[in-house]
Amino acid sequence: MKVIIWLGSKSDMEFVEGMGKEFKAWGVDSEYVIASAHKVPEKAFAIIQKNNKEEDLVYVTVAGRSNALSGVVSANSVHPVIACPPFKDKTDFMVNINSTLNMPSDTPAMTVIDRLNVIMACLRIFALKNKELKKQILKKIADIKKSF
Repeated sequence: MKVIIWLGSKSDMEFVEGMGKEFKAWGVDSEYVIASAHKVPEKAFAIIQKNNKEEDLVYVTVAGRSNALSGVVSANSVHPVIACPPFKDKTDFMVNINSTLNMPSDTPAMTVIDRLNVIMACLRIFALKNKELKKQILKKIADIKKSF
């Protein structure tokens, strides 16, 4: 099980800080990749082609403004893509969420704006095949219910 946390720019690193540690706590490997779909598409395609041979992988794409990254990864990958657009304020959010939600046909990038929910979505995808992880998630759900 591995999550590729793919940033369109180094400036997005602050937005995803700590995600790797969260995945590790659940026993899931993660890796940060920085490659813009606009500026270095050849690098993006090489990463996707290499990873298309892998099993149990999920991409989390983090790109703002004109979010080509999520679309390029989703249109060319056999793995699930969860777009998590970064934002600094309400105006930035409106620009980033609209470019992320408007993917072309046959480009199934799912969008989740809360980074902790992105982590849980990735874990649930992996739990479809991993019984131990499924037990851990069920325990977390039960613990949340007990807290109310």
